[in-house]
Amino acid sequence: MDAAASPLPGLRDELSLHPGPALWDGSPTWTIRDPVRNRYFRIGWAAFEALSRWEGTAGEVAAAVRAETTIDMSDAEVMEVARFLSGNQLTQASSHADTVRLTAQATAENHSVFNRLLHHYLFFRIPLLRPDRFLGKVLPLVAWLGSPWFRWASLGALLLGLTLVARQWELFAATLVETFSISGMVSYGLALSLVKIIHELAHGLTAKRFGCRVPTMGVAFLVMWPVLYTDVNETWTLASRRQRLLVGAAGIMAELSVAAWATLLWAFLPDGSLRQGAFILAAFTWVSSLAINLLPFMRFDGYFLVMDALELPNLHPRAFAMARWWLRESLFALGEPPPEPMKPGRQRAMVAFAFAVWIYRLMLFLGIAALVYHFFIKIVGILLFAVEIGWFVLLPIWSEVKAWVKRRERIFCGTRWMRPLFGLSLVLWVAIFPWRTRIEAPATVAAEIVAPLFLPAAARLEAVLVKRGQPVHAGMPLLLFTAPDILARQATIAAKLAGKRAEVEAVKLDLFGRERLSALTEELARLDSEKAGLDAEAERLTVTAPHSGLFLDPLPDLQVGAWLSPRQQLALIRADGATIATAYVAEDDLERIHEGDAVRFIPYSLDQASMVGTIHTMDRNPVKVLTDPALATLYGGEIPVRVSGQNLVPQGGFFRIIIHLEGLPPPIKLVGHVQISGQAQSLVGRVLRSALVVLVREWGA
Repeated sequence: MDAAASPLPGLRDELSLHPGPALWDGSPTWTIRDPVRNRYFRIGWAAFEALSRWEGTAGEVAAAVRAETTIDMSDAEVMEVARFLSGNQLTQASSHADTVRLTAQATAENHSVFNRLLHHYLFFRIPLLRPDRFLGKVLPLVAWLGSPWFRWASLGALLLGLTLVARQWELFAATLVETFSISGMVSYGLALSLVKIIHELAHGLTAKRFGCRVPTMGVAFLVMWPVLYTDVNETWTLASRRQRLLVGAAGIMAELSVAAWATLLWAFLPDGSLRQGAFILAAFTWVSSLAINLLPFMRFDGYFLVMDALELPNLHPRAFAMARWWLRESLFALGEPPPEPMKPGRQRAMVAFAFAVWIYRLMLFLGIAALVYHFFIKIVGILLFAVEIGWFVLLPIWSEVKAWVKRRERIFCGTRWMRPLFGLSLVLWVAIFPWRTRIEAPATVAAEIVAPLFLPAAARLEAVLVKRGQPVHAGMPLLLFTAPDILARQATIAAKLAGKRAEVEAVKLDLFGRERLSALTEELARLDSEKAGLDAEAERLTVTAPHSGLFLDPLPDLQVGAWLSPRQQLALIRADGATIATAYVAEDDLERIHEGDAVRFIPYSLDQASMVGTIHTMDRNPVKVLTDPALATLYGGEIPVRVSGQNLVPQGGFFRIIIHLEGLPPPIKLVGHVQISGQAQSLVGRVLRSALVVLVREWGA
């Protein structure tokens, strides 16, 4: 029996039809509302005319449309409308075939327990409130917040506040730094709660103002990250694009109003808790509104605003479908029609948007997994990472590969498939072939024996006996210092010694004073010992060379008469020995290098030449404290560190290796990196090894 001659399925009684916005070509649209499932479906002019005559068979409906309108509608197009209605469960189930169809749909949607858990982990909602009646009562009380005069007043507050902040920018930036603390994070959390409540209420109140029902408000979890939500899906029944844009932008507009007034209050309030609260509210709200909500890559306000502004419902799935079609055509030139008719410029924009969404989501979800890994349970972070890579990368790739397999006969009909095959082969060869032999690591270079010169105590420079770069021998005087305190104490001891010696000589001549001779002799010995100690201390103020070498890197302030501290390094004595490089190799690369491997040191300074050498020794335990601050990220280096007291603790496993370089030692310590010719390794092998190292290290953490 011809399908076009079969009776059309009846529509469900609870459905309602609402006028929709006009498309860019001026054609009208309508919206079908399914109140049971809270779903909305946009249909065009032809589908509306068919539904207006939805009785009898497809042939009869098509004939009625052709006779009563200017639309030349075929039987097949009516059947396409019927399939659309049945596929979205908008028709009545009046036969066994309908029951079988609904059962098949339910079975297809009934995923396994693992898939349900995975989907709920990625996204799920918890409705908390039914706010419709509450919003209806509150709306008259707060309607003035949406009035034109309040919007203009908020704009004025914004401009004035930004002007005042610009005049106090240093104080504003300093306050921002001060809030990076535990108490500051708690304050930002409270500000987040307050601002997001205002945000969602703004959506609900604006929707209520335009006559829409707001059934629920609650919390949605996006990869375990909580975000508030308000169900304003009924705004799809609004025919006015302006009204839908106002509902979609209400949250951002409310946040920006809060930020504007909070910024202005911060500029006028005196120092105290109120001003601190205004600052936190303003700073967080600016970031939340401009950097998060406005982006259309996630299903936040920016996404819905773009859809309403461009009249592109279901923007993400449509863009993804267009990007998959573009990819197949670029690779295989199948000649398939695009998923929907669209101008070339908009097609390219949709494809670019789809790839931007994929990249953004991948980075976002991996960032969330990294946060969980570093600040919560590490094994949970690893599992989240694996799930997100599987769900957002591997699963879409596998789905696309299956689509290619279905089209394999058409793909292999031509020769276009050879190009992507060659490119894929090249990528696999680069990834699998162990061509990567060079290992790079940050390093410093200095002489094997370098002695820094320091004073034993604060003193005044009297003479500089050597010049920079001058050869010296062990024990040679280099710098002469004096300390007035020591000179004064030496003069006092000398006077006391002279008096005691005279007294001893007098006692020796007195027959009745010889019993005092023993006590005077002990006092004289004590003064001699004290004088010897002062003389030794004075001699230490003459800085001598600890060994033979070159006098290098003198302090720039070595001027006669200058007072210097014992904490200041005066100069260096570099011995004429070997040239040593100290490098720090990451844990992943340690097994690829061995003692005796060739090394090239490349300094960061452009006026220094590179040096070659070999690995001499390797530590088998990671360094606990970094003794070369120049290599830390805090000072522009490459090794990530955290500050623990007075020490720099590396973040991650770094192993110290000692390298003997050829040539004379440099006059100063050089900073750069070394290139080690180690064991070859492929990119895939490196990734797998890094993953295994993390799993072994963190399993059970």
